Amino acid sequence: MPKRIVPLTDIKVRNAKPAGKDAKLFDGGGLYLLVTRSGGKLWQFKYRFDGKEKKLAFGSYPEVSLADARGKRESARKSVASGIDPGEVRKAQKAARVSEVENSFEIVAREWHSRFLSTWTPGHAETIMSRLERDIFPWLGSRPIVEIKPSELLMALRRVEARGALETAHRIRTVCGQVFRYAVATGRAERDISADLRGALPPVAEKHHASITDPAKIAELLRAIDGYQGGFVVRCALQLAPMFFVRPGELRAAEWGEFDLDAGEWNIPAERMKMKQAHLVPLSRQAVEVLRELQDLTGHSRYVFPSGRSFHRCMSNNAVNAALRRMGYDKNEMTGHGFRATARTILDEVLHIRPDYIEHQLAHAVKDPNGRAYNRTAHLAERKKMMQTWADYLDGLKCGAKILPFPGHAQGE
Repeated sequence: MPKRIVPLTDIKVRNAKPAGKDAKLFDGGGLYLLVTRSGGKLWQFKYRFDGKEKKLAFGSYPEVSLADARGKRESARKSVASGIDPGEVRKAQKAARVSEVENSFEIVAREWHSRFLSTWTPGHAETIMSRLERDIFPWLGSRPIVEIKPSELLMALRRVEARGALETAHRIRTVCGQVFRYAVATGRAERDISADLRGALPPVAEKHHASITDPAKIAELLRAIDGYQGGFVVRCALQLAPMFFVRPGELRAAEWGEFDLDAGEWNIPAERMKMKQAHLVPLSRQAVEVLRELQDLTGHSRYVFPSGRSFHRCMSNNAVNAALRRMGYDKNEMTGHGFRATARTILDEVLHIRPDYIEHQLAHAVKDPNGRAYNRTAHLAERKKMMQTWADYLDGLKCGAKILPFPGHAQGE
């Protein structure tokens, strides 16, 4: 007859002491407590499946009590009786948990971010990740990306909307859409669920950067710039901003290595452009004069417009706007970005320059009749002429030349 096993008791389990070697205390039905020589107490279950003896760990005591271990034993015995190997079930469950962690939204999003990091500016990359870390990961980061529902993403976006950041909510939806599409491409999601949320958030009211487009008022602004009493570097940036009409970030981070003053060209590399395409700015005679004068002061710095505190950093992103405020122009009247709208409006409606030349010089996505994007040197001769005409026009305004009629304004207004 098989030896009768006396079931364990809580007291016996609690008082079990380590000996010179590992010892097994049997409870019956294949369950035993392994007391290791180092003092550990591990629950194990011994069973046979397909004629082979196997073991399954149930955890350690006291984290797993005697009653808990017996419950696990009964569940495992039922699986064996049903022809299911509980050990294989355990392996499958573990693999599923690992898969869920590896394919969580946060893991996929960080992988996507690292893959595309080199295509963004450092500031843009940091903004993307900070938004995900603050507004998405706490709610959806640990969820398997394939299980996330549109309603769950919408709930996270509405938290952003609720704090008055509607535009940010829309931008986060766009980023999440890119993450979901990356997951689809890498076999970890079925589709981009963010597409279901089109129209679910209120539209963002279109914002325009304040700008001056009345030639008479532009003349006043240009004269105020020439009389600016602040730092010389900032004054030069203010003088060049209307002539270049590039984006403020492209202007303030300009590097001397990008300029060929003899050829009259400023070549901005793709990594510094919003559209990630290299851009060429023809330099007017007036622009070259300002740059040569500035070069005497900052030419040994990497940056054309270095910070007032260190020549190793570029000018602050608020320097131009702060200077405009100091001259009496508030944020609803003129901004550094507004010089782009000023140039675009006057070049088109007053000087009657071809719109595609203007759009290309603004570094907008202009395409040829065959749908191909123009390269950086497209219409270069015409754009050089346009930029000189524009600089001459600005000079004329400053000097009090007759102002051409401007649509929407009465003569002499």
